[in-house]
Amino acid sequence: MSDSQPQDLPTPTTRPAPGQLTFTAPRRGKPPAHLADFALDERKAFVTELGHQGFRAKQLSVHYFDRLVTDPADMPDLPKAQRAELVAQALPQLLTPITTRVADGGATHKKVWRLHDGALVESVVMRYPGRATICISSQAGCGMNCPFCATGQGGLQRNMSTAEIVEQVVSAARALRAGELGPMPEGDQGPLRVSNVVFMGMGEALANYKAAIGAIRRLVEPAPAGLGMSARGVTMSTVGLVPGIDRLAAEGIPVTLALSLHAPDDELRDELVPINTRWRVDEALDAARRYFDTTGRRVSIEYALIRDINDQAWRAELLADKLNARGSGWVHVNPIPLNPTPGSRWTASRKGVEQQFVERLRGRGISTTVRDTRGQDIDGACGQLAAATA
Repeated sequence: MSDSQPQDLPTPTTRPAPGQLTFTAPRRGKPPAHLADFALDERKAFVTELGHQGFRAKQLSVHYFDRLVTDPADMPDLPKAQRAELVAQALPQLLTPITTRVADGGATHKKVWRLHDGALVESVVMRYPGRATICISSQAGCGMNCPFCATGQGGLQRNMSTAEIVEQVVSAARALRAGELGPMPEGDQGPLRVSNVVFMGMGEALANYKAAIGAIRRLVEPAPAGLGMSARGVTMSTVGLVPGIDRLAAEGIPVTLALSLHAPDDELRDELVPINTRWRVDEALDAARRYFDTTGRRVSIEYALIRDINDQAWRAELLADKLNARGSGWVHVNPIPLNPTPGSRWTASRKGVEQQFVERLRGRGISTTVRDTRGQDIDGACGQLAAATA
C-alpha cells in the first residue's frame, strides 16, 4: 500500500549533497484512504481491512477506472445490502466542486475543488479538436515561492494524496463522457475521454514525489488497474528538483518532462525561481539532458515571458547556447505569455518582444512554439481562482 502515503516538500534552506533530497512539509489533515491510492495488487488487502471480501476490490476497480462511476446504484454486481457502505468506504468523496468558470467559447472549464480539510485546489480542462487536456494540481498551494505565480504567493498548505490527484482526472473523464463540458465542435467525434494530463496546476509535483508517481501509475496502467492512458500523454512539470528528475527518469515510465526554467542565468533565476539557489541553471539543464538520454523523451523548457524582466534578446541567445551545448534534438522550448495576477508588477511581454525572443531561439536551431494561453478572463493563472474563491 505504498502509494497511499505522500512524501513531503524539500525545504529550500540548505544545499543537499548530490542525489540527496530532504523533506519537510506541513500537514493539514490526512485525506481518507481511497481505492485509487493503491496499486491493483494492494486493493484486495485494502477492501479486506474494510471488512469486505477481497474480490470486491476488482469489481470496484472496474467501476471506478473503466466505467467511471461512483454511484452505488450503478454497481448492480455488488451485494445490495452492502453496496452503499462499501462504496462510501472504498470510494469516499475526496473533491467537492466549489467554483466553475467557463471560457474560450466553452472549450475551457476551470474548477476549484475543496478537499476534505477545507484546502482548495484547481484543475482546468481544455478541449481541442480531437483531444482534451487537463491541467491538475499535486499540492494544495506551493512552497517554491516563485514571485510571479499566484500559487507560490499563497505558500504550501499540504501535499495531496495519490487518489486526490487521480480524482481530478477521473472527474474530468466522467464529465466528458457525460457531455457535461458542452457540445463537441461541429464535425468532431471526440474525445469522450481525457487524452492528455499535465502536472502544471497548483504545486510542485516532484516535491510530492511518492503520491505523484502513484498517480501517474494509476493514469497509465490499463483498466481495471488504472485509466489506461498513454504515458506519452502525461507531462510532469518541475521547477528543477534535480534528484526528483533523476528519480523520475529511473521509473521506466516515458512521460514528458517539462522544466520550468524562466531564466537562463543564475542571477535572474535566483529571483524568479528561488529553488535555483539549490540547483543552478546548469545543474537543472544537465538533469533534463540526462532525462532525455534515459527515456528518449524530448524535454520541454517552459519559459514564462515577463515584460522587461526575462524577455531580452540576449537571454534568448544565452538560453539557446546553453541548450545547444548539450546536444541537438533533445529539447523544445515553450515561451509562455505570462497570465498576470491582479495587483502584480509582473505582466506579459509585448508581442514584438515575444516574437523577437522566439526568432532568436529559432535562429540558433532551437525548436520553439509559443504556448497557447487559455482562460485569461476567468482568473486563468495557476492558483488565481482558488485564491479568489478563498
